[in-house]
Amino acid sequence: MTAYDPRITPANGHAAAHELRGLVQATRYVKGTVRTVQQPLVNLSDAPRGERSSQLLFGEAFRVIDERDGFAFGQSLRDGYCGYVISGALTRQEAATHWVAAPATHLYPKGRLKAPPEVAIFFGSQVRVTSDLGDFKKISTGHFIPTGHLQPLRARFSDTVGVADMFLGTPYLWGGSSRWGIDCSGLVQAALVACGLDCPRDSDQQRGVGRELHPEEPLQRGDLIFWSGHVGLMSDANTLLHANAHHMAVAYEPLVQARNRIAANTDGAEAGTGDIVMRRRPELRS
Repeated sequence: MTAYDPRITPANGHAAAHELRGLVQATRYVKGTVRTVQQPLVNLSDAPRGERSSQLLFGEAFRVIDERDGFAFGQSLRDGYCGYVISGALTRQEAATHWVAAPATHLYPKGRLKAPPEVAIFFGSQVRVTSDLGDFKKISTGHFIPTGHLQPLRARFSDTVGVADMFLGTPYLWGGSSRWGIDCSGLVQAALVACGLDCPRDSDQQRGVGRELHPEEPLQRGDLIFWSGHVGLMSDANTLLHANAHHMAVAYEPLVQARNRIAANTDGAEAGTGDIVMRRRPELRS
């Protein structure tokens, strides 16, 4: 059998996606069942009760391949990333109509400003709007969301750095994908996806996004800078915007300063080591 990247291969030995029959070994091959995340956030782990690899947001679609002992193994339809989530975080599939385009938003019990909100959901979450009250929209859970925090499902931003800037000050969290906590590749993914670009989850996978810059090409806003284990976006020719363990937050930093610090990182104090290994330019669709 050919070796496949387990991060994007929907197979765990017990079961595999039906399209992998003859390619990977499994006890059974299944079509899988698409379900929707019903929690504000849920960890996507490398094993049941394992380490967090990523997170899924409210309203995201997750293809369940295998389910046992309270955990569902499957694949995120957003980026193809595979792993385990708590089964109780999932519900039946529901088609979304809008997505949250603010860093976070509250779910209000009534469509009134002073109604005490019950919970928050985060940028990129998907919802199904059932009625429009003007300043608020009612969603399928019965909650209300400020209209200004939502965009139609197909709406997109045009500036990846502008999107990433909305996460400024967000705590650094390994595997994080939201305003509650985010890591370097999660920030890049959120920014690119919001601008209509397909983007995988991890920094090594993201080295295939856009085109590689020629050595003599000057950097510009939106370019991606890669180290071994780290990635950030250029806000201009000299300044990096990145989620990093040095600041333990999303922060702006002179590229020269970040480059020197990461090159000196030999004790694993933060993600990223060595010198810059690649510079790439995402190409936004017109």
